[in-house]
Amino acid sequence: MEGKKVAKTKSCAVLPFVTFIVGFVGALVLGWWGFPKVLYSEKAQPIRFSHKIHVEDQGMDCEQCHSFREDGSYAGLPTTEQCAECHSEVMGEDPEEQKFVEEYVNQNREVGWLVYQKQPDNVYFSHIAHQDFECSECHLDVADTDTPPVFYENKLSGYSKNTMKMWQCERCHAQNGASNACYICHK
Repeated sequence: MEGKKVAKTKSCAVLPFVTFIVGFVGALVLGWWGFPKVLYSEKAQPIRFSHKIHVEDQGMDCEQCHSFREDGSYAGLPTTEQCAECHSEVMGEDPEEQKFVEEYVNQNREVGWLVYQKQPDNVYFSHIAHQDFECSECHLDVADTDTPPVFYENKLSGYSKNTMKMWQCERCHAQNGASNACYICHK
């Protein structure tokens, strides 16, 4: 009788441990896979834009569309007016270009591009101060893509999943001897 009692006690002690492990692993898998699906919504750009055609086929430099203003501030994405300098009429057979010309150029509307690196209003970032770095050190490398990457929008903050995080900026500043004082980036 004593032997059966010991065996029963051991199996009772193992069951909670096994249950804990199974629950823990299940929670990790669900959190790892499921949480991002709950936190982020996937969006596509309003127009499929091919950087590859513009860079490789047309020989354009990034700076032709993404430039600095005279005061050194970053102009950001090109306006429809800038694009219309080449695309006042459909140049090729791409239905997306036709859509762009008909819906944006001809109607004088700006494209509502989703910005992968939009920073919060309390962050000041000077592109001119960082002009000696490769753009792809901070931004997605899209130079050879035919289709823009999926835009993952944080449902809570509204920012892109790809927006630079403060720790990334701090690490780069530390590695390059730049100040990490709050007032450098926060105005």
